[in-house]
Amino acid sequence: MSGPQSPDRFHEDKAAFTVTASQPDIDAGVEAIRTTLKTLPTRPGVYRMQDARGDVLYVGKARALRNRVTNYTQVDRLPRRLQRMVAQTRSMTIVTTNSEAEALLLEAQLIKRFRPPYNVLLRDDKSFPFILLREDHAFPRVQKHRGARKYKGRYYGPFASAGSVTRTINALQKLFLLRSCTDSFFANRSRPCLLYQIRRCSAPCVGRIDDAHYAELVQDAQDFLGGKSTAVQKKLGEAMQAASDAMDFEQAAVLRDRLKALTFIQGSQAINAEGLGDADIFALATRGGAMCIQAFFIRGGQNWGHRSFFPVHTAEVAEDEVLSSFMAQFYEEVPPPKLILSDRAPAECELMAQALTERIGSKVRIEVPQRGDRTRLIKQAQRNAVEALDRRLAETTTQAKILEEMVETFGLDGVPDRIEIYDNSHIQGAHALGAMVVAGPEGFRKNAYRKFNMKNPETSNDDFAMMREMFERRFGRAAREDPDRDSGEWPDLVLIDGGKGQLSAARAILEDMGIEDVCMIGIAKGPHHGREGREVFHMPDGREIMLPLNHPVLFYLQRLRDEAHRFAIGAHRQKRSKAITVSSLDEVPGIGPSRKKALLMHFGTARAVKSAALEDLLKAPGVSKAVAQQIYDYFHG
Repeated sequence: MSGPQSPDRFHEDKAAFTVTASQPDIDAGVEAIRTTLKTLPTRPGVYRMQDARGDVLYVGKARALRNRVTNYTQVDRLPRRLQRMVAQTRSMTIVTTNSEAEALLLEAQLIKRFRPPYNVLLRDDKSFPFILLREDHAFPRVQKHRGARKYKGRYYGPFASAGSVTRTINALQKLFLLRSCTDSFFANRSRPCLLYQIRRCSAPCVGRIDDAHYAELVQDAQDFLGGKSTAVQKKLGEAMQAASDAMDFEQAAVLRDRLKALTFIQGSQAINAEGLGDADIFALATRGGAMCIQAFFIRGGQNWGHRSFFPVHTAEVAEDEVLSSFMAQFYEEVPPPKLILSDRAPAECELMAQALTERIGSKVRIEVPQRGDRTRLIKQAQRNAVEALDRRLAETTTQAKILEEMVETFGLDGVPDRIEIYDNSHIQGAHALGAMVVAGPEGFRKNAYRKFNMKNPETSNDDFAMMREMFERRFGRAAREDPDRDSGEWPDLVLIDGGKGQLSAARAILEDMGIEDVCMIGIAKGPHHGREGREVFHMPDGREIMLPLNHPVLFYLQRLRDEAHRFAIGAHRQKRSKAITVSSLDEVPGIGPSRKKALLMHFGTARAVKSAALEDLLKAPGVSKAVAQQIYDYFHG
């Protein structure tokens, strides 16, 4: 974090390592840095080093910008990899800040935005899930939430996974009977839904509970999520006893089931963090040049799950600097708790604590426990980090063997670093969509997945035409933006879902574009359609290859093909669902949501509005003569 870092694998960024640090290139890079130095202040700030195309190579922060950047002009003192970085540098962008802590936060933000090849990167593109207890309704709703905090309410998290959130929401429903339905569903109920029948909702939608009692349930849920589960448990126990004493055995049974659910949750915690309050626990493990950071999320003394992270570009970077860079990027998206426990101090620990304190407006402490119960939590996190790293290395070794065997089986030029798999989805031409899935030696690269909405309606029911449109857009853009193919964004292998005809069509499309050196393989079902494991692989030279049923390469390619199917079908369903809510009234100028609703309530359907006479439109509530004329003219010319 405190100085420049280097990438750890050659395949992670080809542009960063295929460059030879020749003396003319180094001289040009040093000259670009010296040009920046002429106007560089000694204030705190952030600098970006950029190549000839303007792509960001490295983002760094400094207490004194001039002093830090000057170091890059002393090339003989730099490692060879950083000499390559200087050789690629052709310009710099400088942003000054009020303090070094502010620079640290800005640096993390820019690293996540630009993902430079010479910074330690937190390779995790998924946002963390939270539980949201809405406060914009008389009967607050509990729901899962990701992304920007645009709703009014209380946010609890982060949770390690969507599964952790789902389990906790289920527990909240059993314990506190809070509603989870949407506001529109809530407003249109005339009788309780199934969740009321199975005792997971108190049915405020039909008046089975009043405002005051529901507000009490909401307060209990807030106490539970805030770490006061013991108080909630005591309250439920007393209520159950009171119901039993009053001979209200049905109510006592309901309270007993809620108490049993709470006891189960308390007993199912993976670690005992009672008394810890809100805290994050981190431990780092390293082996064979790879690193794993294990994170436990403790909120209100409850374990809300754990996740393993595998930062990249960590070669020759000190472990404390990796941890510091990880924390800065991690807390760029997730609000930090007031206590962070770690098995080692991150680089510039005090500065990190100061920056996180400024981030949330209250004091954040970073501690390295040496004794007591907290050391037990650290040891558990360390053990999980080592086990996760061992599993990762074992999977990587197996994956490498499979890729090497695939090279031998299909006669490829070398182990592919980027594999692209294409598929499309439509229903008789409706909502046509193409999909691209990307995989590499480390697994699926979900941040590189792409969807292609078919722009030409004539191609929507023609799989070959859809493939042409996809390829022209995908490879046409690549040819324009990266003609030298040095960015790592060109595929080493393309998998086509289809047989000989689809493969020939795909090759012809690229040849028409002047691209003839992209390796392609077609994967099609064998002679007995529907029988798994009998896929036929079509090669560009006309060969057809069938692999044994237990062949690992077969399993691997099936998994790639199935992932492309899953992504294409999921994207198609999403597009189709969105289209259901689209109305022809949306296109009429001057018709907003309120008038649209009034028209639909008056006429019943959008089709009826479209065919209505001018006199009938004037009878609709909230529709003036000018608006009625505008609607009539739009549909009738």
